[in-house]
Amino acid sequence: MQTRWVIAALLAIPLLDTLLLVPLAGAIGFPATVMLVVLTGLVGMLLVRAEGRHTLSKLQRKVATGGLPTNELLDGGLLIAAGAFLLTPGVVTDLLGFLFAIPVTRYPIREALKRFVVRPYLEKQTNGFASGNVWVGGFPDDDVVNLDPEDYGRANDDNS
Repeated sequence: MQTRWVIAALLAIPLLDTLLLVPLAGAIGFPATVMLVVLTGLVGMLLVRAEGRHTLSKLQRKVATGGLPTNELLDGGLLIAAGAFLLTPGVVTDLLGFLFAIPVTRYPIREALKRFVVRPYLEKQTNGFASGNVWVGGFPDDDVVNLDPEDYGRANDDNS
């Protein structure tokens, strides 16, 4: 993902939060809006804490049996992001935090991350080795030098 899109998203989220919190405060009142933001933050952090413990125990079991804890590591990263979003006051950030924290919505997000972010990155870094697309006919470089003298115009000109 390009850096400019990440920066744009990081700037757009607080703007959306502000644009939603002001009308919400006008509709239900300022004290109720503050209580709502604080309550969603507290409930969200309790949820992230419980899910973090569950994910950590799954990660430990997976490592103890010799497996690779890829899903658990991605879940951990999503839970860290969920905690950051839930600590940030606002409606949009709370919604994103709950989407990342609740397992029913976190699993599809994790699968989308694996498919559209992690696998393409690994493929690019390993030249296809991560998915098993191993080049078996030599090196897959475009800069391969052809050493066959018959392919050159001056083949055997020195020996005539």
